[in-house]
Amino acid sequence: MKFRPLHDRVLVRRIEQEEKTAGGIIIPDTAKEKPMEGEVLSAGAGARGEDGKLHPLDVKAGDRVLFGKWSGTEVKIDGQELIIMKESDIMGIIETKGRK
Repeated sequence: MKFRPLHDRVLVRRIEQEEKTAGGIIIPDTAKEKPMEGEVLSAGAGARGEDGKLHPLDVKAGDRVLFGKWSGTEVKIDGQELIIMKESDIMGIIETKGRK
């Protein structure tokens, strides 16, 4: 199934964190917090401003982003747990070396 968010909404998949601490202690699922880092799978076309013009989003598919702990709405699409959120819920894009 394909899913395209509308307006200024973004579809994000959480990126799971390491299951071990730096010291080698394994963290059980019940003690882990939900990750606040994810990958944008798809993004809407943008939001309409008061002037009626379409303002494109800053994020795009493939971007690694950081978002708030309670951001968005969790949904299940094709067996995957995903989050639909507004672009304003995203705090920033995580850039890696060699990528702008």
